[in-house]
Amino acid sequence: MFACLSAARKVAARILALTALVWLAACEPIPMGGGGPSINTSRPVQVALLVPAGSGNSSDAFLAQNFENAARMAIADLQGAQIDLRVYNTGADPATSAAVATQAVNDGAKIILGPLYAESANAAGLAVANRGINVLAFSNNTAIAGGNVFVLGPTFENTANRLARYAVAQGDDRITIVHSDDIPGIAGRDAIASAVSRAGGTVAGVASYPLSQQGILNAARGIVSTTRSNGGEAIFMTAGVNADLPILATVLPENGLNPAETQYIGLTRWDSLPQTLALPGVQGGIFAVPDTTMQANFEARYATAYGGAPHPLAGLAYDGIAAIGALVAAGNSDALTRTALTQAQGFQGTSGIFRLNANGTNTRGLAVATIQNNQVVILDPAPRAFGGAGL
Repeated sequence: MFACLSAARKVAARILALTALVWLAACEPIPMGGGGPSINTSRPVQVALLVPAGSGNSSDAFLAQNFENAARMAIADLQGAQIDLRVYNTGADPATSAAVATQAVNDGAKIILGPLYAESANAAGLAVANRGINVLAFSNNTAIAGGNVFVLGPTFENTANRLARYAVAQGDDRITIVHSDDIPGIAGRDAIASAVSRAGGTVAGVASYPLSQQGILNAARGIVSTTRSNGGEAIFMTAGVNADLPILATVLPENGLNPAETQYIGLTRWDSLPQTLALPGVQGGIFAVPDTTMQANFEARYATAYGGAPHPLAGLAYDGIAAIGALVAAGNSDALTRTALTQAQGFQGTSGIFRLNANGTNTRGLAVATIQNNQVVILDPAPRAFGGAGL
């Protein structure tokens, strides 16, 4: 629908609603010139919140309300900054998102928070790039990042970097990558490979499998063989708790890949389903989690304010407002430019520290966790400031 001019990005549709993973084939992002608008910090700064209400999907409507609730919580917490929040419904349609983003800027928005799906965020970014407006999208797909589009969602790259550094520091520097052969699995594979290299480790081998029970069962022996024959000291898996992880964490130990001898590492959260914690292959394995104290505090405050637990993605809206508010409170007219948004010290969010990178991605402080006796144990806590250990 949107032509790839010198700066646009082509879209390859794939929408995974819950995690906001929508994978795109990207062209070069649009350059931003001055990097953002000039604002009058003595008056309320207009912020457009683009939410997925209107798609006809009840889960989108629920999430839209959660985003608005969290954003208004953040506004109430601000000190020294006035935010005029305007909420716009985009549904799940990229064309609608582009039109709504344009309307929001016409209405006076100085920055856009959202939308959720990467296709929609890409379209919104393209629509307002020539207006000098930055977009803080709720997506975690780094393919759309760059130019005037920043992604707020936790990324494969950030998680892989944290875990690869930790594993190599522990002496597990020959790592086999194990991934599903679908688009997210391939993206995860590439993120892990880059992270292992940056950490000073070696990719000892790569093994893939079809995303089906029988496909994993058929691939199990080959995964074990690849790990052993190449001297793999760890396996870094892209698998998720709702699909392939339970099968892998059962059949790999059964085929002789003992977790007590070979370090299992997970790119996804292993603690999101309680029953996962009892699987044989996750005992002693490592994965990354956000700052649990900060996250629990946000969830408790949200529940008190709104009478129920927040959606797992709701905190992204709070984080976006927190960052915008912190910059506006400094009193500078260039508070919402790319230079300001990418300040090195970053921001405090609902799940710990985070910062926006010049390439449109983000870095979030993460803890390294393991599972012992079916319980989550933190091995290395999340950093509380940039520049310290774990980053």
